[in-house]
Amino acid sequence: MSRSSDEEFAFAGVLRQIADSVAFKPGYYNESYLDRRISARMRRCDIDDHEAYERRLREDPAEREALMAALTINVTGFFRNPEMWEVFRDVLRRRTADQRRVRVWSAPCADGREPYSVAMLACDDPEIDERRVEVLGTDISDEALDAAREGVYHTTRTTDIAAELEPLSTPADWVDRDGDTFSVTDRVQELVAFDRHDMVQDGAREAFDVVLCRNLLIYIDSEHKGAVFDTLEASLSPGSVLVVGMTESVPPDRRDRYEPIDKRRRVFRRQ
Repeated sequence: MSRSSDEEFAFAGVLRQIADSVAFKPGYYNESYLDRRISARMRRCDIDDHEAYERRLREDPAEREALMAALTINVTGFFRNPEMWEVFRDVLRRRTADQRRVRVWSAPCADGREPYSVAMLACDDPEIDERRVEVLGTDISDEALDAAREGVYHTTRTTDIAAELEPLSTPADWVDRDGDTFSVTDRVQELVAFDRHDMVQDGAREAFDVVLCRNLLIYIDSEHKGAVFDTLEASLSPGSVLVVGMTESVPPDRRDRYEPIDKRRRVFRRQ
C-alpha cells in the first residue's frame, strides 16, 4: 500500500492506540489486514483521517469494542470447505475406534460453528463414537465466545445455515430450527467447551489429538507465524493431527515434522 510519510505516521498512531487501549496486539498481524479492518471502521464512523480516528479510539470505549470485534471477526460457517470434512470424518472414525478419549481443539473458533461442526459430525456418523469426543473452541474475542456459547445462528441474505448443514445425514437431530433461526441442541453443546485464548501470546494448551487452526495464519505477519506454530506444536503430541486452512501451509522449515494425510485438503499428522 502506498502512503505519504505523514499518512504513515498517522496510521502508526492508530496502531499505537490499539496496542494501548484495545485487547489486541496489532504487531502480530500483517499490515494489509489491519488496514482493511481499520478503514472499514473509519467509514462506519464517517471519519477519513487517521488522526481523527485515533482520537475517537482514545475517547470512545464503544468504538474500541467495535474495532476489537472488527479485528477479530473471521469468515466462518458450519462445515466450511466440505471436502476437508470428509477427510476429517475418517480421522475421527479412526481415532474413536482406537482411543478412549479424543480431544479436539478449534482455534480460533469465531462464533463456534467449527467446533459445533466437529461435535455434530461425531453425533451424526454411526461409525464415530461421540462419547469419546471432547471439543474445545477458543478465541481472542469475548463477544465471539458469548455467541458461540449461545449456539444460535440465523440465515441471512449472505448466510444459508440449512445449506451449511448439508454434510449431515439428519441435521434436524442436532439443530432445532424455527424459521430462519437455528439452535444447536443440548446433546451437541455437551461435547463442546469454550475458553478465551490468544494463539500468539498465550502459548500452548494441554496436548490434543486433533487441532484445527484454519484461516488464522493468512492474517499473521510472517515474522510471527513461527510463534503460532510453536503454540500448535507444543499442543500436539506425536501422531496427532493438524488441520490448517485451504490457502495455508506448514512453514518450509517445519515440514519434516508433518506427514500429509491429505496435502490438498491441508490435513497433516505430527511426527
